[in-house]
Amino acid sequence: MPTVTFMLLDQMLSTGTVLPLEMLRGAESRARVEHKRGERTTEAAHLESSAGMETRTDRKHGALNLVTASIDGKSVQSRSGFSLAPDVALADAPDSDIIYLPALWRNPRPALRRSKPLLQWLNEQAEKGAAISAVGTGVCFLAEAGLLDGKPATTHWHYFDQFAADYPEVKLKRQYFITQASKLFCAASVNALADVTVHLIRQLYGPAIASHVERNFSHEIRRPFEEIAYSEGAVHLHPDEEIVQAQTWLKQHCSEDVKLSEVARHFDMSVRSFNRRFKLATGQTPLQYLQNVRVDMARDLLQSSNLSVNEIAERVGYQDMGHFTALFKKFLSTTPSEYRTTVRAKLFRVNT
Repeated sequence: MPTVTFMLLDQMLSTGTVLPLEMLRGAESRARVEHKRGERTTEAAHLESSAGMETRTDRKHGALNLVTASIDGKSVQSRSGFSLAPDVALADAPDSDIIYLPALWRNPRPALRRSKPLLQWLNEQAEKGAAISAVGTGVCFLAEAGLLDGKPATTHWHYFDQFAADYPEVKLKRQYFITQASKLFCAASVNALADVTVHLIRQLYGPAIASHVERNFSHEIRRPFEEIAYSEGAVHLHPDEEIVQAQTWLKQHCSEDVKLSEVARHFDMSVRSFNRRFKLATGQTPLQYLQNVRVDMARDLLQSSNLSVNEIAERVGYQDMGHFTALFKKFLSTTPSEYRTTVRAKLFRVNT
């Protein structure tokens, strides 16, 4: 069960904690519903053979361990005046898969001086592989811990100059709302934090559930995380250079009739070796990666062009309209036509 820890700090802006927490709860709930729906279908098909046996529908699927922690275990006062009670003190906080650091109102330096245990803990968790997301001035905790030295970062626009003066070793990216350096995510605003959270949900649960959460929490059209974030080392965050080249090749040729056996041969690998190395490097098979690329391209064309759905299917490499529609629905839990209707309803254009 993945553990997500939310740090609570005095004078924090609670939206930087409550919003991602509720988004993750929404993803968890959706995953459980989809899992039970799938199991009901399976159980109905095998009703006779499974009669009298315990079903699996009561097991939790996709459950998260969501934990709130403060440095001393005591309640903190948010900027809005609400008192927030943590689940645990930092000393008792579990090892985490994801950590969220909130923004503080204005000057974070007084809080930084009181946060030596937090800085040490962040270093320990980063070494163990935790993904850490910070919003606004909460990015200062990552910088103060030394985790951002030599790495890109962003923060709230009001604090740019002070941040640059305090942390000259950090590569401040003022023009970006999101930066990513391996597993360190910096968001300049709460809206940007929502995009980071959708990205993390996609890693945890896949694109369909991430899309479901995004549509329920965001009323505006959002571009894919990979397009809006500044990512250290581009978008391929692994050391296998041949697989990086294969990813680039697949992106460049995704509209063509791609045969993965020929792609493997192009990079002088057997199909088995190509699949194994690709999955090891990216967490996806080559086919899954290609499908992701094509669906993302189709989504962009549905938003920005007047091409028919048939034309878009062909443009992204699918001659079979039924197959394209089924794949799109698998990834985004909606058909291409329904998706276009939804996003076009959100577009407001003034003609002058």
